[in-house]
Amino acid sequence: METTYIMVKPDGVQRGLVGEIIGRFERKGLRLVGLKSLIPSEEIARAHYEVHKERPFFPGLIKFITSGPVVCMAWSGVGAIGVARNLIGPTNGRDAPPGTIRGDFGMEIGYNMIHGSDAAETAEFELGLWFPEGTMDWLPDRENWVYE
Repeated sequence: METTYIMVKPDGVQRGLVGEIIGRFERKGLRLVGLKSLIPSEEIARAHYEVHKERPFFPGLIKFITSGPVVCMAWSGVGAIGVARNLIGPTNGRDAPPGTIRGDFGMEIGYNMIHGSDAAETAEFELGLWFPEGTMDWLPDRENWVYE
């Protein structure tokens, strides 16, 4: 089992897509082990996107991600990082295949509704940043019907 960090960005929250997004992860068989909504501080936004700090779009990215509420989630399951990235789809919604979150709802690179960790090290960092209190440890009975 692994755990990944997923964030519905301000555009996804404003568009009312939180329930749809959560439903897709649940229907796939991942387990929600952390959930909260907040308006990110500039400090946490800068830490989260530090890898992009030298890029010209960085100031706009920070302004965007702090512009309204986000929904922070931790999802667990076998191969959760790769599974989540497949559900999310490529960054640009116009290039994302139908059936993915971005393919079904996205039209832009900047307004792409959702973030997902891209590797185990990234997930560990992001989970620690957004969930410093940790996540829940629980197993629903349904997992007996998801994994052999």
